[in-house]
Amino acid sequence: MIGHTLGAAGAVEAAYTVLALRHQAIPPTANFTHQGNDRELDIVAHGIRKATMSAAISCSYGFGGHNTALLFTTP
Repeated sequence: MIGHTLGAAGAVEAAYTVLALRHQAIPPTANFTHQGNDRELDIVAHGIRKATMSAAISCSYGFGGHNTALLFTTP
């Protein structure tokens, strides 16, 4: 975790998304400890999970309704 980077947050998230796709690894969700028993969500909570991925999406939501979604794919 690096903290909030304000205007650079979308670019940083996009870079992390590309790195995850390039290394075929899903980073864990920060500060996630447990989920309720009635939920069956597949959350990566402890350590990096290797996965075969051909695409990944990065969504960013900014002040004033400036939102974007970027889809990255492998060659």
